[in-house]
Amino acid sequence: MVDLSVLFEPYQLGTASLRNRIAMAPMTRMKSPGGMPRDDVAAYYRRRAEGGCGLIISEGTTVAHDVASAYPNVPEFHGAALQGWKKVVDEVHAANGVFFPQLWHAGMARKAATAARPDIQSAGPSGLMLPGKKYSDPMSDTEIEFVVDAFAQAVVDAKAIGCDGVELHGAHGYLIDTFFWKGTNERVDKWGGSIKNRSRFAAEIVRRARVRVGDDYPIILRCSQWKGGAYDAKPYQTPDAFEAFLRPLIDAGVTAFHCSTRRFWQAEFDGSELNLAGWAKKLTGLPSISVGSVGLNAEYSSVDRTATAEFDLGTLERLVVAMERGDFDLIAIGRAFLPNPAWADLVREQRFDALKSYNKEVAEVLY
Repeated sequence: MVDLSVLFEPYQLGTASLRNRIAMAPMTRMKSPGGMPRDDVAAYYRRRAEGGCGLIISEGTTVAHDVASAYPNVPEFHGAALQGWKKVVDEVHAANGVFFPQLWHAGMARKAATAARPDIQSAGPSGLMLPGKKYSDPMSDTEIEFVVDAFAQAVVDAKAIGCDGVELHGAHGYLIDTFFWKGTNERVDKWGGSIKNRSRFAAEIVRRARVRVGDDYPIILRCSQWKGGAYDAKPYQTPDAFEAFLRPLIDAGVTAFHCSTRRFWQAEFDGSELNLAGWAKKLTGLPSISVGSVGLNAEYSSVDRTATAEFDLGTLERLVVAMERGDFDLIAIGRAFLPNPAWADLVREQRFDALKSYNKEVAEVLY
């Protein structure tokens, strides 16, 4: 038997009381025709809450901007879609779960020619998807202000329909992240030109939301070094640079940082075993969430996501060591939750033989 008790300790995240330290990581699903989450979406999230997950973080759900979505059937988080999300919240709460929607704008990941409203350019601070790959004009100050307000309004709406908090998607090369990264933000105005200014877009979202939802409502910021199409990107080469990035977000009122890495056990900077979430906690004193291939065999941890991922107890043993050290506070589980809605309860009971392997084909059926 492995002592996994640290994973199942209760945790207080702002005003949200979590039964354990396990979160469901956000995973894009494209199961909401017309942007409307239906009863099957509510049932999907309820099953994970019923299976013992402490915090449900939804798939990316888009704010009210014409070019926020990159893919068909991605759920919206504005207008009529809010009634669908209210049902999701109610179902998760009925199963004693805690629910945070992930608020998202795809930014330059949206391919204008094949997306809805192809007559409108995709949005980015400098029109760059990757360094040197420019596909649109830079966002105007007016458009930037509009999108900041759209995110802030989504936070307000989340609180109004009973969500326990929110997560802002600031990772993986989507809109907020393209402001963070020097490679996609070449601006020299107040929105760029320095690490501090590149953090301003997200910080302003948090600041405006805080005015309207209060100081205690949980607002998580998800961040990453790696980007879509640039897995080796590392904008912050040292802890000092990472702290300079985090500081404006702390000052604006971020509750916690969700630091996305592809393998949670890998050290982020030389001279320390801490991963990115560990450094976020060390540098800020705020709660942090780690993520990356928990419960998946190491061989599967590659760019090839078509392979089958089998359960790996070794990753759980590494996780326990890191959490008992206090490196980070919560751990997010992604793909392992797809074929195993009761992953948290099965792990707590150490029924490892009941855990199903993940592969893309099975996951599509079991979503």
